[in-house]
Amino acid sequence: MSATTTIEIVGIKKTINSLRKIDPQLQKDFKADVNQIAAPAVQAAKNAYTNVPLSGMKYKWREKDRERLNFPFTVSKAKNGVKVRIDSRRNAVGVILIEQKDPAAAIFEGAGRANPNKLNTSLLFVGLPVSPGRTRLIGPAVYKARRNIEAEMTKMIAKTMRTVQSEL
Repeated sequence: MSATTTIEIVGIKKTINSLRKIDPQLQKDFKADVNQIAAPAVQAAKNAYTNVPLSGMKYKWREKDRERLNFPFTVSKAKNGVKVRIDSRRNAVGVILIEQKDPAAAIFEGAGRANPNKLNTSLLFVGLPVSPGRTRLIGPAVYKARRNIEAEMTKMIAKTMRTVQSEL
């Protein structure tokens, strides 16, 4: 399970997939540029994690029938779990995803989004609400950096398209 936030730029899926067909190196360069452009948003999301939200989250915990450990929540693992992923599949919801890969932090980010539960109630009590379809910390942090990312991505896509057209 991972918590994600997306930024939408129309036409980027076709561009990424076309780059792979034309020249795989162009696609690699494009993805490297995306990582560089998304770096401020990733850093903002990492900086949003400052402390353990609830004191009980620092202890080991797993579900009864599972072997994987869901908790403890640590700030360092939460910060290291924030990653950028590029998904250009046809049925993908977003193309550039900023995800939380740490299980404890992903549970924290999404607890109570779809259905109210005890963890959500406790997080509401300490002042960490979540709206349906949103995340607690990553979403707001990325949303603040969204305009700069979209502007830089639009410039990079135009530059890439010019490069592709000149090579054809």
